[in-house]
Amino acid sequence: MADRTQKDIGIVDAAPVYESLPGFQKPEGNLRCCTYSPCGRYFAWASPEQVTVIDASVGHVIKTLPAPNVFELGFSPLGTFIITWQRPSKDENGDAVKNLKVWRVIEEEDPTSTDDGRNVVGRFVQKSQTGWNLQYTSDEQYCARVVTNEVQFYQSGDLGTVWNKLRVEGVSDFAVSPGDNHSISVFIPERKGQPAAVKVFNVPNFDAAVSQKNFFKGDKVQLKWNDAGTHLIVLAQTEVDKTGKSYYGETTLYILSANGGFDSRIDLDKEGPIHDVTWSPNSKEFGVVYGYMPAKTTIFDTRAVATHSFALGPRNTILFSPHGKFILVAGFGNLAGQMDIYDLEKDYLKVCTIEASNASVCEWSPDGKYILTATTSPRLRVDNGVRIWHVGGGLMYNEDLQELYHVCWRPQSTTMHPLENPLHPMPTPHVSALAYLGTVKTPSKPAGAYRPPGARGTVTPLAFKREDEGGAAYVSNGSMSLGSGVNGFGKPRRRDVPGAETVGEDLPPGAAPGGGVSLAGTGEGDENLSKAALKNKKKREAKKAKDAAEKSAGLSADVNGAGAATTPNLSRSPERKDRRGHERNRSRGNAEQTDRPNQRREEIRHQRNQSSTHAKAASTFTLDVTLRTSDTPQSSESATDPPDLKVTSPDAGASPQDKKIRALLKKLRAIDDLKMRRAGGEKLEGTQIKKMDTEDSVRKELDLLGWNE
Repeated sequence: MADRTQKDIGIVDAAPVYESLPGFQKPEGNLRCCTYSPCGRYFAWASPEQVTVIDASVGHVIKTLPAPNVFELGFSPLGTFIITWQRPSKDENGDAVKNLKVWRVIEEEDPTSTDDGRNVVGRFVQKSQTGWNLQYTSDEQYCARVVTNEVQFYQSGDLGTVWNKLRVEGVSDFAVSPGDNHSISVFIPERKGQPAAVKVFNVPNFDAAVSQKNFFKGDKVQLKWNDAGTHLIVLAQTEVDKTGKSYYGETTLYILSANGGFDSRIDLDKEGPIHDVTWSPNSKEFGVVYGYMPAKTTIFDTRAVATHSFALGPRNTILFSPHGKFILVAGFGNLAGQMDIYDLEKDYLKVCTIEASNASVCEWSPDGKYILTATTSPRLRVDNGVRIWHVGGGLMYNEDLQELYHVCWRPQSTTMHPLENPLHPMPTPHVSALAYLGTVKTPSKPAGAYRPPGARGTVTPLAFKREDEGGAAYVSNGSMSLGSGVNGFGKPRRRDVPGAETVGEDLPPGAAPGGGVSLAGTGEGDENLSKAALKNKKKREAKKAKDAAEKSAGLSADVNGAGAATTPNLSRSPERKDRRGHERNRSRGNAEQTDRPNQRREEIRHQRNQSSTHAKAASTFTLDVTLRTSDTPQSSESATDPPDLKVTSPDAGASPQDKKIRALLKKLRAIDDLKMRRAGGEKLEGTQIKKMDTEDSVRKELDLLGWNE
């Protein structure tokens, strides 16, 4: 395997020796990229000055290419050609420089030649780094690249002349199939209301598509051929989810046969995004990980029929071993990094579960016995390193590296590694693995989710359990806000404040839960209020009663004059007034012997008693005060009759018809106001315009009620 760090590149012979390749000298410096050829014969890397190609078996340098500042490297399937990509630039005349170059790895005439014209097979202008590489057929007979509205084909040995063209309006992506049959699939995005399309053509018969699938909701796709080149999986994705269920767009899955005999959408029985899809090496089945977490993993055949489903879990990656004997289902990224290994030949028997936290790279070894995981930069710049696990679950090798950017196995054919039983015998771990395991602290007690003190010792509600642990299934209604559903993604709910009274449902003002009228203000239901709320309520009632008492006392003083009172229930008698004055004098005379704080408390208590007395009277009787003159002549002012005062509401004597007319007139005034605003150039809302349209009906209703202007 090979790894590239910030400072150098290393090649390691893995199991069973785990040592550096003897004949390889580590290059140092700013090394931007490195790669193996698909056949596994060559390994190349790019430095700021040149590109170096070595023999992957012994590490000897085979060739150096005079290509400075290369950012991308690639090989043809058989390793005959190497492709380099440099950043786009312009020459002195302002013309674009041909930054995509194809080189022949082995030059038969002069292997030591550095002549640019002799080594370069073809040159192209390639502005985008996405999809920069040429795509070759598996036998390297043809290669292709996409340009505006067409896919150009070349014979691999002659890249100066276009051999054939596939003209497709709006084509944005393509994929050449592996296998013996030369096929090509092209993708055309949605355009001017037309659906997106994926078409399959046979090379070089480009007159008509052999197979085609049209669909909406396809801004971009991933085209995945099986190894035999007989079937194609299309993973379509939109940039934005219009239903609001996801931040990352919608995903759909389709399958097409290369001969046009079958095409279908793959129906998935769990709502949510499609995390990963991978073909089996036997080209007869594929696996899909899909749905909101915990996700579901299912195996399908080439007719899109589900053959097996694994248990739900936090997973987003699926990988088949090179021989197709094992399958790996894992959860990386923001998940815990658990890897489940299943034996497909033993009815999907689970072999083990491996804990590979923070892994950003995961690959099967070519012999199907080991799994490579690595933590790389720039996703994580700490704890970078490489670990090799046995398929049985044991850690075999560990190496910590500083700022690891790339790591990969050396590709090898499965024919070089016949299928054996990898579980017997178990290999011996490397010393580095044993040292690492010695530093890892295994928790004596599994740490579960945090539970607040008030919830400890109780049964976990279904809303807080994962679906694979018996919890409620995730249901999305398109709302991005938290709700009151069983899993927290339903209808928006009222904010709960710890310690505050709970509210069961949203009710109109004045309504009571379950129907009827609220009894607020009548003194009933006080037992349901908190202490603070009850205290505030008593203060408000006392203040209202005090204000009412002061008003009634003021009215009595104005009518009775200097002590005349004929209504003993609303004004004080002279005797009580004298007694009150005597009490004041007595308390004033004893002021020197009485403590001021005690006096203040007595006054406050007296005022509260007075306020509560008047509050009871105000809440029991209607305020209908009638003041009349007294028949007893006590003063000259008592000879005149005081006016009768009666407090009533404005609509107390109005009939229902008058109330209706008053409401309709108010509506007419609002309509006239809207007319003036529109005449002044103001833009009205739709509801305001609808209100103006009701003017005729309002006037007709007034006429029926007998109102005349």
